[in-house]
Amino acid sequence: MKEKKIPTVSFFSFLKNASKIVKNPLPFHHKNFEGKGDTFRLKLGLGNSVIFSRNPEFALYTLQKNQRNYTKSKIQTKDLSKYVGKGLLTSEGELWKKQRRLIQPAFHKKQLEQLLETVLEAIRIEVRTIQPNKEIDIFPILNDLAFQTVAKALFKTQIDPAVIKRLQHITEAAQQMLVKELRQPFKALYFKYGGPIKKHVDLTIEARGILKRLVNERRESGERQNDLLDMLLDARYEDGTGMEESQLIDEILILFVAGHETTSNALTFTLELLAKHPDVQEKIYEEYAFAKANTDSLLPYIKHCEYTKQVIEESMRLYPPAYFVDRVNYEEDEFDGIQIAKESNLLFSIIEIHKHKDFWEDPEVFNPDRFANNAGMKHKAYFPFGAGPRMCIGNNFAMYEMVLAITEIIQQYKIKKKETPIEIKPLITLKPENAILEFIPR
Repeated sequence: MKEKKIPTVSFFSFLKNASKIVKNPLPFHHKNFEGKGDTFRLKLGLGNSVIFSRNPEFALYTLQKNQRNYTKSKIQTKDLSKYVGKGLLTSEGELWKKQRRLIQPAFHKKQLEQLLETVLEAIRIEVRTIQPNKEIDIFPILNDLAFQTVAKALFKTQIDPAVIKRLQHITEAAQQMLVKELRQPFKALYFKYGGPIKKHVDLTIEARGILKRLVNERRESGERQNDLLDMLLDARYEDGTGMEESQLIDEILILFVAGHETTSNALTFTLELLAKHPDVQEKIYEEYAFAKANTDSLLPYIKHCEYTKQVIEESMRLYPPAYFVDRVNYEEDEFDGIQIAKESNLLFSIIEIHKHKDFWEDPEVFNPDRFANNAGMKHKAYFPFGAGPRMCIGNNFAMYEMVLAITEIIQQYKIKKKETPIEIKPLITLKPENAILEFIPR
């Protein structure tokens, strides 16, 4: 096959748009995709560059078909891991394979069914904090909801609310520090030697101490809660041994990080879309009423809420919390005539793939019906939870949680119609901004 030359965006163009890119890089990338095509190279100076792509087949090639030749970038394997350790999200190679095999059974649907009552109770507690008939920023409430849900799924009745709040503060502070490191590389020496990094690493050491105490209390009690902690403590490697304590703490920290932020983002965007589509709210309410009347346990209830699931899937198409995926190749590679030099930085824009007009009809239109009959799982240009062996291990848990949260809110409230645009803040995840909504009791 004849070699294809990758179109290039100059360092001068990058420099000229630097201030805008720091605030929101997506318009700059979109302009380049429209002008250069589905794959282009962005020059960053000093010989550095990134290959950007919105080609879903290229993404599948690196994430699935030839995934052994690709690793995550240092953003996760080094920058994030200094705060949360080497768990499923940040580990690579044999350690990742070993941990994935060990932990996967805890996230099977039958195991998750045991957690649903706990999850629903955590959701109901947070939904009660919504102030009706008043404009409120819904994101902080949903952020607390998602964190509380993970905490209760892990520790059920064992964990004190004040401890949850402290863990949440530490987790979010570390993520905010990482964003500063990535967005302000010119301050790298100050961050490293001036104290900010050490301060946040010390905070995560405090979090590890809290989690170690909780784990030890569970072991010493001899009681079973049938929560995620019990499942992780029960998990055994092929030689019959369980996780060492430090590895267990790493995995719990990763579950807090990966399990709450993306979910709270997705829930917020979903409610904002529902505020623009009152008719969709009513369809969810009707589905909820039917499911409630025809099921007596939560997993069948969730399965009945198929349209609600479609709404969430369409929300994650338009506003994918994990809006980019990055990879670095170990060895030289080739895809569709494109030569990929060893140790190239590749960045796949999930948000661009999800709105690519070659793969989606009316891609900017909110249309949950496009996901009828489980179409999301079959669509080659849909990656809300990633793809390949490293697809998010908690995708079923997240979807169950979101269906329960949306139906719980909609059965109690109508969201007042809102015409103003949905605002985004692209950080490590795609975050909502100014998610001001009004909830009217039914």
